[in-house]
Amino acid sequence: MALSKQQVITLLLTMAWMMIMLPAKTEALVPYNNRPLWDMMIPSEDPFKILEQNPFNLAKNLETINLARADWKETSMHHVISLDVPGMKREDIKIEVEENRVLKLPANSDLENITAHLEDGVLKIKVPKMAQEKKQSKVIDIMEHGTSGEDIKATKSLN
Repeated sequence: MALSKQQVITLLLTMAWMMIMLPAKTEALVPYNNRPLWDMMIPSEDPFKILEQNPFNLAKNLETINLARADWKETSMHHVISLDVPGMKREDIKIEVEENRVLKLPANSDLENITAHLEDGVLKIKVPKMAQEKKQSKVIDIMEHGTSGEDIKATKSLN
């Protein structure tokens, strides 16, 4: 069954609209703002209000984490993530490690021994590094002339 040009264009526009409107999997923990698209395009009365807008469109009642700052520092033993969460209590914060969904951790992270500490509105998360195995380099001798007597032939892949 062949689709007409108009049907193909309609299908592509519908798919593009869905991709724009639905949150991505990596944004699953970011609060979803369901304001109509038209309302977001209409400027407010105050032209300087645009300077206060956050591109992530978080809900207005989440002002404390709306523009939370995060720093990532790497030491020889740890990855240290500092996140500003002013006004938040320890009971209000939940940290989960689940398939690197929101923050992709490096491959050398020890996920079993992560610690977190909240003090003065700053959440510090320490991710220990696992010992990396040193790979030994292999030295390959270079022959002057092909002594094996075999010709190198290209073969076709069976895949």
